Amino acid sequence: MGTQPAIGPFHDWQKPSDQQPRSHLLWLHGPAGSGKSAVAQSVCQKLKEEGRLGGSFFFKRGHSSRGNAKKLFPTIAYQLAFLLPELKQHISRTIENDPAIVDRSLSTQLEELILNPCRKARLTHPVPIAIDGLDECDGEHVQQAILRAIGGALSEENLPILFLVASRPEPHIRETLAEPCLAENHRAINIRQSFEDVRKYLAIEFNRIHRKHQTMMAVPFPWPEAKTFEKILWNSSGYFIYAATVIEFIDDKRFQPPERLDVILGIKHSMSGSPLNPLDQLYLQILAGVPEDFHPRLLQILVFIKDRLSLSDICRLLELQIGELYLILRGLHSVIRIPKDDWDDISAHHASFWISLMIPRDPVPSTLAVLGAAQIWRFNSSKYCPTILSTYCRKTMCLDAT
Repeated sequence: MGTQPAIGPFHDWQKPSDQQPRSHLLWLHGPAGSGKSAVAQSVCQKLKEEGRLGGSFFFKRGHSSRGNAKKLFPTIAYQLAFLLPELKQHISRTIENDPAIVDRSLSTQLEELILNPCRKARLTHPVPIAIDGLDECDGEHVQQAILRAIGGALSEENLPILFLVASRPEPHIRETLAEPCLAENHRAINIRQSFEDVRKYLAIEFNRIHRKHQTMMAVPFPWPEAKTFEKILWNSSGYFIYAATVIEFIDDKRFQPPERLDVILGIKHSMSGSPLNPLDQLYLQILAGVPEDFHPRLLQILVFIKDRLSLSDICRLLELQIGELYLILRGLHSVIRIPKDDWDDISAHHASFWISLMIPRDPVPSTLAVLGAAQIWRFNSSKYCPTILSTYCRKTMCLDAT
């Protein structure tokens, strides 16, 4: 079975034809690093630019809010109220009549906060909603409950919502999608290693960067040139996680895209058979861009990021000002998720980043890489242990209280 295009099926999904009737649930699945999130984010970005994205929620395992299924439908309802003013009054009235709606079952939340308001507003076209990382929320039974809540609505002839759900193809998710309410009412797309899919993704994203960045006005189109484009495609080994990291790195608004591209092109391609080897080199190249004066502090920060502490916690532990922390992490947005809220957890975008840091290196390409392998975990943090412990205890008590 051939690999389906990464972006194309979503246009078919939104615009059904006689040959391909609309499925109100599209399940995007594939293993870690296959590009599910990259595709989901690309689709969301396109829909947002067109003013049609109803809402999105990206689950993150272990996160206090993004790992909590109870936040899913209230968050999407909030987004819908801002996108479509005609929904705002209906959603607000629902919450006023039942303030405890956020504690109701997932199926009740979906019905009362989203579906009923959409019906009352008599929308002319279904509104797309994206849910990414389903397999990373609370637990298997909760993941199944989310799918069953959606499944309960799929039999409706004129359902006002289109659902895009992305996850790994875990057995319990497959089993749930095989249940009667879901089996005949969803469409599945399997993302596999594919140079052609990555080619399409890179072309779309490079075009967007050229069009959106003000500093690109004097740069000839198409950009980058074909030879450079093919080199990046080759280095990706057909993996979306590599392509998505490259785009995130180049798309940083604080830098000029051609300069960031030059950094990427400085990576020496390895002939290693490991598909993640180019990604490993990409991570090292990005880390090497951090000034050497910052390396000791960055290593300490990485230790605490691995422990999922917040920006404020890290500043307190390392006796840093928040501005100093932002300065050290400047330029690492493509590999590290830096939240807007200082009290929110900071984390790596993908687990492969930590795997890369654990790889022994001989000879070692940089000072940071020397300490960036297993030595990071040997870093003497004993003096921080009591503070870390108290921080975790405090967070746990807060979560229990909610």
